[in-house]
Amino acid sequence: MDWIFWLIVALIGLFLIGGGILAYRGRRGIEAPVEPEAIEPAPAPGAEAEATTVEADVEVVGVEEPAAPAREEIEAPQSRFARLRRRLSGSQNALARALADLLSVDRIDSDVWDDFEATLIASDLGVGPTTELTEALRKQLAVEGVADPEAARKVLRAELLKLVDPTLDRSLNLASGDDDPAVVLVVGVNGTGKTTTVGKLARVLVAEGKSVVLGAADTFRAAAAEQLSTWGERVGVPTVRGPEGADPASVAFDAVSRGAGERADVVLVDTAGRLHTKVGLMDELGKVKRVVEKRATVNEVLLVLDATTGQNGMMQARIFSEVVDVTGIVLTKLDGSAKGGIVVQVQRELGVPVKLIGLGEGVDDLAPFDPEGFVAGILGE
Repeated sequence: MDWIFWLIVALIGLFLIGGGILAYRGRRGIEAPVEPEAIEPAPAPGAEAEATTVEADVEVVGVEEPAAPAREEIEAPQSRFARLRRRLSGSQNALARALADLLSVDRIDSDVWDDFEATLIASDLGVGPTTELTEALRKQLAVEGVADPEAARKVLRAELLKLVDPTLDRSLNLASGDDDPAVVLVVGVNGTGKTTTVGKLARVLVAEGKSVVLGAADTFRAAAAEQLSTWGERVGVPTVRGPEGADPASVAFDAVSRGAGERADVVLVDTAGRLHTKVGLMDELGKVKRVVEKRATVNEVLLVLDATTGQNGMMQARIFSEVVDVTGIVLTKLDGSAKGGIVVQVQRELGVPVKLIGLGEGVDDLAPFDPEGFVAGILGE
């Protein structure tokens, strides 16, 4: 019977051993199989450099280049004079007052005419134009009478328009050759707003779709070149400048050369109103013009006059016109404190038209001069 006992013990042992093996295999089946660790092969010679090159060609999305400064919006030339005309009609210059006073009286006697003439002369209209206007008005109003203020206004408007002379060509001559830009020299004494006028004129031309280069040839004033460069940045045009005290003619020549190289439409050259050397200002301006003309034709010489200076401005006009052959006048500061008669007098004196007019200090307060608009403005129409 002992052998039966040991047989049972052996069977139980075998059963236990078999159950343990099965349980172990079951646990191994539940676990995820472990992948052998991947071994990255060593790069081939030159492969690392190629990979770097490819990475450099990849476009980086979301990273933008720094934006260039936005150019200021420029008012269209067509709307400028309309705005300036409104300002002129609200001004209190002597010419406007004289005309308004004449239209406001019921009866014009000799005393009224005497006061009228004195006021016109005080407005810088000049003795000759004043006499012409007064005699023409007295003749016309003697026939028409002043019972109808509107009829008197029409007579006054017609006679004044004759003095301003709408037949003069007031356009800027900006015709140029195939390779050369049009060149405009801007002259005048310091304090007239000359450099500011160059910047404002650049805005007018850019608004008309022209490409412009500025030349800072006023090397006497260190601030002039900086001021013109600031205007260039605001308008979006380049400025050619030299060191303080540089030869103005050389700077002007370089500006025209750059304009030609960039195929610009117009080069605007700001010239000195004073000099730091013993050379006369007029001689230096003549030299600037001669040197520039070795590179390109000078289309315009614009003389900037401060309208508030009156007879002093007329003296300046005479001197400049003798040296650089002025082709047009720019009247600045023709606001309430100016004497509007200078428009007529300067044209009579120099035989050249007022081409541009400025009212106020705004960046767009410069516009082509319109004779009819000017007369309408001072008559308050």
